[in-house]
Amino acid sequence: MKVTCWILVGFYLLFCCKAEEGLNFPTYDGKDRVIDLNEKNYKQALKKYDMLCLLFHEPVSSDKVSQKQFQMTEMVLELAAQVLEPRSIGFGMVDSKKDAKLAKKLGLVEEGSLYVFKEERLIEFDGELATDVLVEFLLDLLEDPVEIINNKLELQAFDQIDEEIKLIGYFKGEDSEHYKAFEEAAEHFQPYIKFFATFDKGVAKKLGLKMNEVDFYEPFMDEPVHIPDKPYTEEELVEFVNEHKRATLRKLRPEDMFETWEDDMEGIHIVAFAEEDDPDGFEFLEILKQVARDNTDNPDLSIVWIDPDDFPLLITYWEKTFKIDLFRPQIGVVNVTDVSSMFPE
Repeated sequence: MKVTCWILVGFYLLFCCKAEEGLNFPTYDGKDRVIDLNEKNYKQALKKYDMLCLLFHEPVSSDKVSQKQFQMTEMVLELAAQVLEPRSIGFGMVDSKKDAKLAKKLGLVEEGSLYVFKEERLIEFDGELATDVLVEFLLDLLEDPVEIINNKLELQAFDQIDEEIKLIGYFKGEDSEHYKAFEEAAEHFQPYIKFFATFDKGVAKKLGLKMNEVDFYEPFMDEPVHIPDKPYTEEELVEFVNEHKRATLRKLRPEDMFETWEDDMEGIHIVAFAEEDDPDGFEFLEILKQVARDNTDNPDLSIVWIDPDDFPLLITYWEKTFKIDLFRPQIGVVNVTDVSSMFPE
């Protein structure tokens, strides 16, 4: 269950009052904002908010542990709702048994999942259920699906993004039908995959882009892939991204950790643990990146990189489960079905 996994990480952040003088973290103000959604009130909630975030949960058991876990999950949502209240983002819960008809009507399928309704889209949140991660995810969803690059400084910032999939296209302007197709394709993947565009001839020249051409950048690769057969339709761009979005080397990120972990190769992950800020970890990662670049055309190779610093509350769990020492870089094979693993001694 995703909710159970979520509880393992990040919850202690909710009740921090002060980190140092002048820096205040939000604390729960006691006002209930999370709605128990049902067939009578769901239409009103969908109309009221620009985005509606729903937790689809199984019935809460009577045992104290389950009830405590549910209360902790609810508190994550309450604090997020409090922080995002000025942004017209609502939060609710749907009981999979009591509100089964409503769940079916809304397209809610997996118990323990968090779903976001934005306009006519339904987006599943596949990340760590910590307030900061959830808030950042929802704020990203409020942004335009395509970020425009207008000058050299913005291009430099674009170049520094190397841990994520990104696409960039060159178009005549925002009114171009080809740009609109690109923008509509971006909505399918927002906010997990970054889409960029430029209307500037100089920026396009530096990127080696021709009019209406789109480049696809795999994480950690030096050179992009030119998407063939320009100009493209929305459907063609979506199909290309879906076919190529499993990168040779992927970083496990809090905002989409479950999606990455579930996207395995026949139940198997090659997993590398390395701290990027540690000298040994940095050196190990550079070797790993080069291996990925040399084997980028191998469809049977998929490596998941985990930086333990991104998941401090899971370090002890991973060390015990995989019988490894995360104070030094590790690489091995993990069977995601039964969580068995093989790491070198």
